[in-house]
Amino acid sequence: MALRAILKYPDPCLKQPGEKVSVVDDDIRRLVDDMAETMYAAPGVGLAANQIGVLLRVFVIDIAAEDEPSDLRVFINPEIIETVGTQTWEEGCLSFPGVTEDIRRAERVTVRALDRDGKPFQLEADGLLAVAIQHENDHLNGVVMLDKLSAVKRRLLGRKLARAKAEAMADA
Repeated sequence: MALRAILKYPDPCLKQPGEKVSVVDDDIRRLVDDMAETMYAAPGVGLAANQIGVLLRVFVIDIAAEDEPSDLRVFINPEIIETVGTQTWEEGCLSFPGVTEDIRRAERVTVRALDRDGKPFQLEADGLLAVAIQHENDHLNGVVMLDKLSAVKRRLLGRKLARAKAEAMADA
């Protein structure tokens, strides 16, 4: 396993959709292991492959609290096949460090995917798990958190990100 660098917005890779995984083999399992290690080290609750520069339809999620055992979930070639209701959740993103925004999403989702071993599964999720699935699936489609905001909020967040980047470069 290896830690991978997490791409930060506006890296162009974040806006590119991932390609379907044709076969779940040792290379894909190694990618999943690296993604999990990277997500835990960040720390975060989810990570999509394009966030580490790999344009494949793979993401990992673990929403377990710090005092709970790990509950790593692997989604390869995920498809959200049903959404129900709406909810607004304050979301963060490892590619937008230090930024949180209220994002409107489906309250409940049903997703179909392959697991780490290439076995198909279907899962109904609500709450934080539903939010995380939608957030990471968006990444696989080249959609970032910023794209979910109104034009005014997008402009304000863009300015905030530009200031943070300028400050980081000045400190370096």
